[in-house]
Amino acid sequence: MTARELRDLDNDELVDHVRTQRREVFGLRFQLATGELENTAGVGSAKRELARALTVAHERGLDPETIR
Repeated sequence: MTARELRDLDNDELVDHVRTQRREVFGLRFQLATGELENTAGVGSAKRELARALTVAHERGLDPETIR
């Protein structure tokens, strides 16, 4: 999702997206650590997607630490 698309989401949808991305990054990191992950580039792209969503949340004044 691009930053423009993230900015079009309302706050609740953005919070849900951040939570989903956090779970995805955790799952990919776990798979990487156990050797199950074949596409290691997915970790980097998932982290960038999470960072993009957290940036938009920060711009709106949402506290990223409470979004879990």
